[in-house]
Amino acid sequence: MSRTFFDRELDTVATFWRIWRCDGVAFAFTTHDRTMWFDGLAHLPTPALTPSAIRRTAGFLDDALDIEGALAHDTITVSDLEQGRFDGAAIAVGAVDWETLETQILYRGTIASVSREANGFAAHLRSAKAMFDIDPVPRSSPGCRARFCDKGCGLSPVGFTHRAQVSAVDFDSGRIVFNGIDPSLFGEGELVWLDGPQAGLRCAIIAADTTGLLPDRAPNAAAAPGDRAILREGCDHTIATCASRFGNAANFRGEPFLPGSDLVAHYPMAR
Repeated sequence: MSRTFFDRELDTVATFWRIWRCDGVAFAFTTHDRTMWFDGLAHLPTPALTPSAIRRTAGFLDDALDIEGALAHDTITVSDLEQGRFDGAAIAVGAVDWETLETQILYRGTIASVSREANGFAAHLRSAKAMFDIDPVPRSSPGCRARFCDKGCGLSPVGFTHRAQVSAVDFDSGRIVFNGIDPSLFGEGELVWLDGPQAGLRCAIIAADTTGLLPDRAPNAAAAPGDRAILREGCDHTIATCASRFGNAANFRGEPFLPGSDLVAHYPMAR
């Protein structure tokens, strides 16, 4: 980029934000007073978004950033914030010349958490350097460390993914009953809503039995029979399940027969 920002007393610079939610929806905003089209996105005017100071360092520590804003656009709603649609979203903050549309990205990261404030919201961001906090060396464990149907597991997700419709919703317990499935297969599985008020949201299934599936997000009050979802079967990551149910013990990513650390504390006892 040839443009140098803030090299004159009066500059034609505005700040912009871009947000890519995990459900595929993208948003773009700018502090300019008009909608600006660049990089394939319409950046809506919203001076209500205020970032903290952007700090980029040469070290490995996370360059965190906070953004506060008012609910000034229909694109950011209380309902979406409460449902967690913005959790984990990718974000980019930058500067744009509103005459030439030359841009410079100043910060990239993800939304770690979003909280409601008196008249708006506050988002805490993690920079890409937060990945350095993840230990890439696997630790021994009796359970399988692979995510079900990922590269380490080796099983194809096609055979364990189903489309189903809601037949009943119990709002008191948070359980959902789907037509045509065996609920016992979906414990620790996943659910992605295809339509209805939660369309696009991904949930983990934390319990499953004959009374229905219990997702980690409570069903929306407008959820109703007929809503469709994609369901992924689950796995409890034990060698017994891997061998008997899936016949996949050769790809088991765990050490179920490795003695535990408590073996070190054993000592002989006098009879």
